[in-house]
Amino acid sequence: MSIDRVLQSASHDCLQNGSVAVATHTDVVLMADSAEISANRSATGGRLSRFSRARRLFRLISAVILFSILCLCVPASRRYLLRSAGRLIVVQQPVATADIIVVAIDADGAGALEAADLVHHGVSTQVAVFDDPPSSVDREFLRRGLPYEDRAAISTRQLHSLGVQNVEQIPRSTSGSEQEGDILPTWCEKQGYHSVVLVTSSDHSRRLNRILRRSLRGYQIRVIVQSSPYSEFNPDAWWKSREGVRAGIVEFQKLVLDLLRHPFS
Repeated sequence: MSIDRVLQSASHDCLQNGSVAVATHTDVVLMADSAEISANRSATGGRLSRFSRARRLFRLISAVILFSILCLCVPASRRYLLRSAGRLIVVQQPVATADIIVVAIDADGAGALEAADLVHHGVSTQVAVFDDPPSSVDREFLRRGLPYEDRAAISTRQLHSLGVQNVEQIPRSTSGSEQEGDILPTWCEKQGYHSVVLVTSSDHSRRLNRILRRSLRGYQIRVIVQSSPYSEFNPDAWWKSREGVRAGIVEFQKLVLDLLRHPFS
């Protein structure tokens, strides 16, 4: 082969390799530009998606607020919402025969009346009330030798007057619904009671039912929460009196706090 042909062949190969190199560089540049464009589109799309979700959420909240305002402006809708709020804190379970009827700590006379009615209807022949440990004021009455009756003594006397003979007292050291839920299961297990009807005030019933569901885990005890119809709180008209408004708002706050602390109970 002549020297001219060798040089011509080498030149041709160099031109081809240079074309390939140029083409390869051009492809890399085009791919980088495409990736940058895709990234910009993705970022823009993400921002638009977040903005769209925020706008939909704002519209939903605005619609709910507007609907609530309109409902409150219409008397019939306002009454419906207030009744629904009142019934939210009240629970009434079907009553069945039980080993014993227990009057809740804060049920007072309304609880004694309902417990006596249940006894006369054959639900049970025994009633129990929670002991009422004396406060500092109570101890001062006792120190001065003045006649004094605690809540347990008053409830026992009321039940006897209503024809209930078998009345027990459940010992306790402090007040409060949480302690009430802790005491009842252990006391029932110790006494051999497996079914209980717990009479309480209507505004306290929903939260007490949640407390007992947590306290009864691991116990073979059935507790039915019964709201006393003699309670001063009326879920269908609670907003018509100052006492009803105070009781409804306070108990609703306590129920919300219990839901936040124990959302799955």
